[in-house]
Amino acid sequence: MSDSFVVEANRRVVGIAIRCRGGYKFHASEPKFRALEKQTFRRAKSLAHSVGEFARKLLEAGDPANRTLH
Repeated sequence: MSDSFVVEANRRVVGIAIRCRGGYKFHASEPKFRALEKQTFRRAKSLAHSVGEFARKLLEAGDPANRTLH
């Protein structure tokens, strides 16, 4: 696995993940994902899962600003 990779949600780039001590740290490029900013995830797969779950919650919230995540 690479030291860094792009993180996508619903076919949009929402941030990057950078390898760090203890796993991968998420850095948001999409303001809606700032709540996950600088969290460390032990595995890349768990980071991707958390970002996906967060994206689903944004869509379920029904905020018109979140429609760009479709």
